[in-house]
Amino acid sequence: MLTLLGSSAPYCDGLSRRSFLQIGSLAVGGLSLPQLIAAEDAAGTGSRKHSVIMVYLTGGLSHQDTFDLKPEAPDGIRGEFTPIDSNVPGIQVGNLLPKTAQLMDKIAVIRSIVGLRDEHSSFQNVAGFPKGESERDGHPSFGSIISHEVGSTDGVTPAFVDLFPTMRHRPYNSPGSGVLGPTHAGIKADGEDLASMKLRYIEGGRFDNRQKLLASLDDYRRQVDNEQLSGVDSNYERAFSVLTSSKLVDALDVENEDPRLRERYGKGSAKHLGDGAPMWNDQLLAARRLVEAGVRCVTVAYGFWDTHGNNFGHLKKHLPLFDTGVSALVQDIYDRGLDQDVSVVVWGEFGRTPKINDKAGRDHWARVSHALLSGGNMPTGQVIGSTDKIAGEAQSRPVHYQDVLATLYHNLGIDPHRFIRRAGGATVPILPGSARIISELT
Repeated sequence: MLTLLGSSAPYCDGLSRRSFLQIGSLAVGGLSLPQLIAAEDAAGTGSRKHSVIMVYLTGGLSHQDTFDLKPEAPDGIRGEFTPIDSNVPGIQVGNLLPKTAQLMDKIAVIRSIVGLRDEHSSFQNVAGFPKGESERDGHPSFGSIISHEVGSTDGVTPAFVDLFPTMRHRPYNSPGSGVLGPTHAGIKADGEDLASMKLRYIEGGRFDNRQKLLASLDDYRRQVDNEQLSGVDSNYERAFSVLTSSKLVDALDVENEDPRLRERYGKGSAKHLGDGAPMWNDQLLAARRLVEAGVRCVTVAYGFWDTHGNNFGHLKKHLPLFDTGVSALVQDIYDRGLDQDVSVVVWGEFGRTPKINDKAGRDHWARVSHALLSGGNMPTGQVIGSTDKIAGEAQSRPVHYQDVLATLYHNLGIDPHRFIRRAGGATVPILPGSARIISELT
């Protein structure tokens, strides 16, 4: 955090010069206010309101037990769950997903995701490249690309808010902003400390007399070296607008939501599962509130699905909350008329093995996986692709995981094949030329 030192004498409202300047350069979850203002200048304030919520399922959710059941497969493969009909004729899902089943007209399921590597990390889903390649070449995260390419919607709300908590398995954590640098890093609302976004150490009344504070800062600026104030000089009034705006803080405060809607989401818990993410459904609600407030991209890490043992017991315990939260998010997007402008994607880093192991678990399976997409003016109520009789290989319409990201970028008006310039003049592509927009979703 940039702190400009000076006298601690109080202003007329009780704030000292030093504390005001500290507030003016507050690092909101790792992104300082000067960086936020610089990001607005660099990317511009976009006129389109399109945005995206990405829900990343740490550990890889079993597709055979959720959205691609194989009831005719032999023992040792088909599992304990049975398919149930959805509200779209011909589409079935697992019996632990009854709420989602009744919203399949608002969801597109891709059953044939390919191209993934067997690695426990968020990089493929969130940056579009495997971890090693992402780190070597500096590929930015999905949200950082969005921040760079389309910027903020209104100059007050940030382009990218990252709701990923800090997880014990480090590769599950956010990939970062890569070659784009800290200017386009997500505002980090860490799962354990959402209250930090509320500027809780500052009493609201202290910001009431804005003009007096600005006049006091003008007086202070005349007393110090101009170079010392380079971070706040021309932008301080805009920065103060950001600080005094309640949009971001209010959006994160789900306690302000209608209690009935919050109950419909299911609150979940901030407690982490395994070395992955919590099932904190309040974050799904916060994500909807953030995009409604104008945030372009919100990323959420959700649950822990690395079920090498006790796969069916784990899913019996946790899928009902998943069903509640994901169905509530989808329904809420449509109820609020956001479905034309807000895309939702729910997916993990790979699928699980067709064969059930000797611990009643399913192991890693990168050959095929699945994804759920909703909103974004996409045609829904459809299944894209299929797998073979044991859900082990893509049988029809294989969809590369980078195609999913290309489609989401397309929904935001971003050319997925554009190159981003890095320091020294070299460039990296947003996605390789082989990535294709999914025609069934346009």
